[in-house]
Amino acid sequence: MGCLGNSKTEDQRNEEKAQREANKKIEKQLQKDKQIYRATHRLLLLGAGESGKSTIVKQMRILHVNGFNAEEKKQKIQDIKNNIKEAIETIVTAMSTLAPPVQLASPDNQFRIEYILNLVNQKDFEFPSEFYEHTKTLWQDEGVKACFERSNEYQLIDCAQYFLDKIDIVTQSDYTPSDQDLLRCRCFNDVTAIIFVVASSSYNMVIREDNQTNRLQEALNLFKNIWNNRWLRTISVILFLNKQDLLAEKVLAGKSKIEEYFPEFARYITPDDATPEPGEDPRVTRAKYFIRDEFLRISTASGDGRHYCYPHFTCAVDTENIRRVFNDCRDIIQRMHLRQYELL
Repeated sequence: MGCLGNSKTEDQRNEEKAQREANKKIEKQLQKDKQIYRATHRLLLLGAGESGKSTIVKQMRILHVNGFNAEEKKQKIQDIKNNIKEAIETIVTAMSTLAPPVQLASPDNQFRIEYILNLVNQKDFEFPSEFYEHTKTLWQDEGVKACFERSNEYQLIDCAQYFLDKIDIVTQSDYTPSDQDLLRCRCFNDVTAIIFVVASSSYNMVIREDNQTNRLQEALNLFKNIWNNRWLRTISVILFLNKQDLLAEKVLAGKSKIEEYFPEFARYITPDDATPEPGEDPRVTRAKYFIRDEFLRISTASGDGRHYCYPHFTCAVDTENIRRVFNDCRDIIQRMHLRQYELL
């Protein structure tokens, strides 16, 4: 007499074997993708207006393959989703911490706030549909909007409104980020280093926006904000003191003296570590190192040792100069990357 048991059919065993093999392949690919991700250097290119950023990018394209293809755009979707999550978390958290605090227009939305607050500090979040439903409903609440209007009283990413307004678009299955989305997206995650570009020759110029603010001072202010930004406190900066050719022309012409715009230059002495270019006029050396030291003064003020500033004198229109600078920076970037993943 036969007995009934849980013995599996040949088809079931084959199916399970195929499933295990498929899982192994997926796991292997995930590990491979992780290795590629960790091996990739991510750089932020920042700087004030007309400092030479676009020219630096053009030189990068001359010297290296660059640009975002369709697949790379798709990869930015995760950063955009993280921006949405960070934005709504920051706003609803601020509602209770502001003085005076901000109340929900619809008290029925309180459970949605509790849902969002439970997500704070969660990593590898899967972004279920309920997250977007709660976020969209909260963003439509007039109390949440009132808290957003007071964002000058707390730290909120600049792209918050832009992406919160686009939730319906971002959640579409065929969504591909536009160029504007990529420009707006704050994707500092795993950034290896920042390249900050300064127009060294701008010491006697004003910014286009108000025709009053000194351009070099504006660059110093921007650098200080970036250096002290809470999201960038562990990311080192490669400083490109750009437009050295124009700086030399102005200094040697003698028509616009640096001390007329930066009085402290009158007392400045060229440092011992200065390394002039062959045949460089001492006046030019003194000028460019003064500008360098103005930025280093900001970077050394915190003294926390969590990030460093690496200055380079550049002329973005000179491909050979930029090639040498890039080669110098390659080792710096590699060391930053190893330090980032605690391999150094």
